[in-house]
Amino acid sequence: MKRLKLILGDQLNAKHSWYKARDNSTYFVMLELHQEAKYVRHHIQKLLGFFAAMRAFAQALEAAGHQVIYITLDDAPADCSLTDQLNILIEEYDIDEFHYQAPDEYRLDKQLREWCENLNIPTIMVDTEHFLTPRDAWQTYPMSRMEFFYRALRKHYRVLLDDQGNPLGERWNFDTENRKKLPESKVIPEPLCFAKDVRDLLAMIERHQIATLGTVDATQFIWPTTRTEARELLNFFLCHCLPEFGHYQDAMTSRGWSLYHSRLSFALNTKMLHPLDIIRCVESYWKEHPEEIDLAQVEGFIRQILGWREFVRALYWQHMPDYAQLNSLNANRNLPDFFWTGNTKMACVSHAIKQSLAQAYAHHIQRLMITGNFGLLAGIHPDQMDQWYLGIYIDAIEWVEMPNTRGMSQYADGGIIASKPYAASGNYIHKMGHYCKSCHYDVKSKFGDKSCPFNSLYWHFLTRHEERFRKNPRMSLAYKAWEKQSKEQQTAILKTADDYLHHLNDL
Repeated sequence: MKRLKLILGDQLNAKHSWYKARDNSTYFVMLELHQEAKYVRHHIQKLLGFFAAMRAFAQALEAAGHQVIYITLDDAPADCSLTDQLNILIEEYDIDEFHYQAPDEYRLDKQLREWCENLNIPTIMVDTEHFLTPRDAWQTYPMSRMEFFYRALRKHYRVLLDDQGNPLGERWNFDTENRKKLPESKVIPEPLCFAKDVRDLLAMIERHQIATLGTVDATQFIWPTTRTEARELLNFFLCHCLPEFGHYQDAMTSRGWSLYHSRLSFALNTKMLHPLDIIRCVESYWKEHPEEIDLAQVEGFIRQILGWREFVRALYWQHMPDYAQLNSLNANRNLPDFFWTGNTKMACVSHAIKQSLAQAYAHHIQRLMITGNFGLLAGIHPDQMDQWYLGIYIDAIEWVEMPNTRGMSQYADGGIIASKPYAASGNYIHKMGHYCKSCHYDVKSKFGDKSCPFNSLYWHFLTRHEERFRKNPRMSLAYKAWEKQSKEQQTAILKTADDYLHHLNDL
């Protein structure tokens, strides 16, 4: 019996049970597809990263003795979809049975499921053997808020617990200790970057005229594209970044683009690394270096992987496909032109976008509280925000991007993920970052020509959504602060915001 087993570009899990034994009747197929390269306008580094990692994985499978069919962009017509190509291969190789791992994106899951229903050979879908919870985790774990979900997984996998099952340090969450501003004199570790030559891949993408975002030095591609490189990046994080990670994970500065962050999300989301392996490595390293690293650093990092990453995936599968249509705040403005260039007088927004265009990366607070916060306050349509985030970041795959963007960042889901909108004025950005000193706008001014746009837009957001949020207990102080301002000042603030909203491209 001949079997065809499909490996998608984000299913590079070398430890999957598929590969434990060699079988001459099994063909593993990997496909570079126009369908995947064009469903959103991707950052050029994202396309290069996926294609380079896929090719390396295919070579590793072949070296291990497996039969691999690898189809490049040059090998198939541009209009040949995933299922078109599978039909061709099934006929060409006289396949008796089709196997695939469960896709993580709803659109691919739907495409393959519907195609399999009409296939005249048996089909089998298996788990990717990557995540720590199943797709239907909401039926097993508490989903009201991430914190309870996270605690349940801590108990299930016995992470950072004592012998009695209690949290180490007598606390489940050290988030209050993870909000320090980076001192301007603080030395930031030089990020570990790889130097892979991907000029052949770049030439192929350009030859096929695939529209992309951002820039790249194709002679010095910086991202890990093999499991070995991903492990090297993990070890670098443990040695050089973890000791300060928790303290400064929310900090923002133009002095560096990586700071103390691990930048493991691309390796994780392509499944080159397993989340539990990372968690155990972090736990072990901390126990071996108790004088260098405190518990808050470790818990803050593990919470992102064990808690948030698994939580947003569970919510994605619980609420799709309707989730993709949610727009609870009726946001309908267009994304400003500067999101594609970074050419804005707002120093924080300019830096975050230009960094994203240059590196295909920004850390979570840049995404949430700079670009995301601006989109929320300005009322940008969530579809446009989704498309931008999905395209510009190397680690962006819909299951993780959409809940973070449409839910956490834009509150378009009406509170499914977050109990309040993550709206903030310029004061937060000044408190956590170094941008305001060099900005064209005055962060201390609430209205007027050179007042920080985040200030007036923040109050405009609160007033236009007052009916929805006034009774939210987490926002009551903000509304009380608004009421304390004079009518004259309120009018001036709202007029400034209206002016800014009518001239977003000029900010």
